Amino acid sequence: MSNLLSQLSSLKKNKPIEPREIFMSLPKNKYGYARDVQTEVWKKWYEQRDQKNSIIKMNTGSGKTIVGLLILQSCLNESKGPAIYVVPDSYLAQQVCSEAKALGILAVTDRDDYNYNENNAILVTTIHALINGRSVFGMRGSNNYPIGCVLLDDVHACLDIITSQFSIKIPSDHELYGKMIETFADSWKSYDHTSYINIVEMKDYQKIALLPFWIWQNKKDPIFRLLKMYDNPDDNNNFIYFNLPLLQDCLSFCSCVITADSIEITPKGTPISKIASFENATRRIFMSATLSDDSVFVSAVGLKKDDIADIITPEEANDIGDRLILFPKHLNSSISDEQIKEKVFSIAEEHNVVVIVPSFKRAAFWDSTGQKIAKKDNIAAHIEGLKNRHIGLVVFVSRYDGIDLPDDACRLLVIDGLPPLRSKYEKYVQSVITSGHMIIREQMQRIEQGMGRGVRSSTDSCCIVLMGNELADVLLRSNGVSHFSNTTMEQYNLSKDLWGLLIKQNATPDIDEIFEMANYSLNRSDEWVQESKNRLSNVKYETKPNISEVTIALREAFEEASINSWTKAVEALDNMINKETDKKTKGYLMQIKAEYTNFIDISKAQQILLAARKCNSGTLIPIEGIQYEKLLNKKIQAKALIEYVSKLCSNSNEYIVHIDATLDSLTFSPEAHEFERALEEFGKLLGFNSSRFDNGGNGPDNLWAVGDGEYFVIECKSGAIVETIAKKYCDQLGGSIRWFNQQYGSDLKVTPVMVHKSQIIDDNAAAVEGMRIITPELLDSFKEQFKNFTTAFVQDENWGNVIRVSALLSKYKLCSNDILNEYSSCYIKSKFN
Repeated sequence: MSNLLSQLSSLKKNKPIEPREIFMSLPKNKYGYARDVQTEVWKKWYEQRDQKNSIIKMNTGSGKTIVGLLILQSCLNESKGPAIYVVPDSYLAQQVCSEAKALGILAVTDRDDYNYNENNAILVTTIHALINGRSVFGMRGSNNYPIGCVLLDDVHACLDIITSQFSIKIPSDHELYGKMIETFADSWKSYDHTSYINIVEMKDYQKIALLPFWIWQNKKDPIFRLLKMYDNPDDNNNFIYFNLPLLQDCLSFCSCVITADSIEITPKGTPISKIASFENATRRIFMSATLSDDSVFVSAVGLKKDDIADIITPEEANDIGDRLILFPKHLNSSISDEQIKEKVFSIAEEHNVVVIVPSFKRAAFWDSTGQKIAKKDNIAAHIEGLKNRHIGLVVFVSRYDGIDLPDDACRLLVIDGLPPLRSKYEKYVQSVITSGHMIIREQMQRIEQGMGRGVRSSTDSCCIVLMGNELADVLLRSNGVSHFSNTTMEQYNLSKDLWGLLIKQNATPDIDEIFEMANYSLNRSDEWVQESKNRLSNVKYETKPNISEVTIALREAFEEASINSWTKAVEALDNMINKETDKKTKGYLMQIKAEYTNFIDISKAQQILLAARKCNSGTLIPIEGIQYEKLLNKKIQAKALIEYVSKLCSNSNEYIVHIDATLDSLTFSPEAHEFERALEEFGKLLGFNSSRFDNGGNGPDNLWAVGDGEYFVIECKSGAIVETIAKKYCDQLGGSIRWFNQQYGSDLKVTPVMVHKSQIIDDNAAAVEGMRIITPELLDSFKEQFKNFTTAFVQDENWGNVIRVSALLSKYKLCSNDILNEYSSCYIKSKFN
C-alpha cells in the first residue's frame, strides 16, 4: 500500500492539452519527433477544437493515425472524454492499437475496460460497432455508452459500412422474400406485368426493378409488420435485427429495388442522428485522405454545409511521395490487357506488385489458381508478406482503402477496372443517369483511394498502372480525372507531360516503350524524383469543401421528409432541378420530387413523373402510362454515325477507348443492365436510333430504328445458362412484337431478335415469326468487324467524311441490310419439336 501512495503523490495534476506538447512529453514514444505536417494540423485543430465538427485532410502516409491519437489524447487530458477512435474494420483497429503502443498512449478495444470508462484510455472500435440498429452508443432505451469526443478515420472508407447498415437486403432464399413479393404482387403486376414476370416468375437474375413509390407507400404498414416479424436475434435474421431500427422511422419513403436474388430497401439518406451518443458528442473529428469530393460528409454523416466551412490541412501538399502514372490504353488503344499483364508479371519478378480489381471474376484474369489472390481469411498474411520480403504479385479484390503498403511492399500498383457499385439501388441509379457525375464522382474517389495504397510517406515512391476499357472511358471521355484531388491531378499531369514526350518520338508507342517509363520510378531516377517534388512544391490543399449541389439538395430534402415536412422537401429539390443542366440528372431529381409530392398530392406526383420522363426516359412511368415518343430514323446511316461521334468524343483516341469499353460490356454474362446499356450504345455508334424501352416500361430490352421504316426488336438473354431457348423467352419476344405493333402500327418492317447462347428453341416453345438469333459467336464476329471499321474510320482521310464512311460501312458489312444476314441466324427447332 505504501508503494501505491508513493505513486499517487507523483501523479501529475496538470496534464498538457496541446497535441504536440503531449507528443513530446510521452516517455515511451518510439517516434522521437513529429513531422512538420503533423504539427501544422495539430496547431490548426487546437485553435478550433471547441467546434463540434472538424474535418482533417492529410495525404495518405503522412501520419494521420498519430495525428488522430494525439488529438483524442488531448481531449482526454482536457476532460472531454470518453474518447473513441473509429476505423472501417478490425484489421485497421489492430493497426491503430499498434501505433498507440509505439507512441506510449493507452488504447483499448474493450468498451468495458476500466481505463476507458475512467477516461484514461482511448477506445478503438469499428464503424460497424458504432453504427448499427442495436448500437450501445445510442440505440438502447437506456444505459447507452456516452461519447465525449469521437474521431472517424478514413471517412470515405467508412461509407460502405454506413450505407449498408442503413439498408435491408432480403435474400431470395429467405422466407420473408416471398412474403414481401406477395404483399405488393397485385399492384406491381398491374403497373408492370413484364417486370414482375421476368423477376418473380422467370427468375431472370439479370433484371432489376425499382418498385414504384406509390405502391411502396400504400403497402408500408403490412411491409413493416412483416419486417417486425423477423426482428429478432436469430442468425438468419441479422440483416433485419441490426438494421430495421435504423430505418423504421423513414421506411415510408425508402426505395425498394427487386431482383430475382434479393429485395433491397434503402433510404434516401442516412439518419445517422439515431446514434444518439454520436449525435450528442461534444467533439466530432472526421479524418480523410486528400480526396477532392467532400459530399460524403453530407450524404453519409449528415453534416450541413456550414459545419464544414473550413477544412484542416497541412500548410503544403508536398508531403506525399512520388507517383508515376502509366495509362497504356490511352497512349496506344491497340494495346491489349494480355500485353499489360505480361509486362506487369515481368516487373513482379524483381519488385512487389499489387493489383486491385473490382471482382473475383476479374481476379481470375491475373491468377486462375487463386494462389495470388488475397481473400478474407488470408489478407493479413499477404500484407505482411509484402512488407517483409519480395513475394511478387498479389491481387486484392475491391480493397481500395485500408491497406498500407510502404516502400518495397509495393513498387508497382495496378488499378484494373472500375470499382463496383455499392448497392442494387446504385445500379438502378446508374441505369437511369448513365454517365452522370453522381456515380462517376464516387468511382473516381475510390480509384484515387486505391492509388494511395502504395505511397505511404514523402520519401516513398510507386508506379501506378491504370487499365481496363471502362476505366479508360470514364477517365477520358467522361473527364473522370477532373475529380482527382490537387496532388493527384498534379502527378497525373506530370506523368501526362512524360507521355507527351514519348508520343513525340513515336505516335503509337508499343508496350515496351510505355513500360520503359516505369523504370524512372522503379529505379528512383534522381531527375524524376526531383521533378516530381518540384511539381508538388507549389500545390496547396483545398481548405474549402467541394460538395455536390445535388448531394446537398437530396440531403436537405431527406431531412425535411424525415419530419414529414413534404412541402419543404419538394422545395429543396425544386431549387436544384431549376439549376441542373444535365437532363438525365434533372429527370432523376424530378422522380424523387414526385415521390415526396405523393404524400400530399397523388395526382400532382404523377404529373411530375410525366415531366421527368420527358427529361429522362429511364425514370418511372406514370400510373396511366404515357404516349411513347416513337423512335424514328430518317438520316443516312453514315451521316448519323458521324454526328453522334462528334458529340460524343473530342478526338479519335477518346472514340477508340469508348468503343473498347462498349464492346467489353457486350459480353455474355449475368450483368444484364451492362449488356443492354452497351447494346443501346452500340446501335447509336452504328448510326441508328436505339433505346431501352423496358427500363421502367413494357417494351423490349432494346429497340433499333435502322432506317427506311425498319426496326429490330431485341430481347437480351445474355445471361442464359440453358442450352435451349425457353418458352418464356419466346413468349417475351412475342409480347415485345405485339407492344411494337400497338405503339408503332403494323405497317412497318420489324424483325424480332433474340440474343442467346443457343439457336435451338425448346420443345415446348413457339418461335416468333421471323425471329433471328444472335449467338456469342455471331456477336463476336459483329464486334470484330465493327472494331475493324473503327480502325479505318479514325484515319484522317475518313474521319468525318460521309462518302468514305458509307463505303466503309458497306465494306465491313455494317449497313442495316447486312447486319441480320451476317450477324444473326435462323432458329433451330428442338429435335423433340
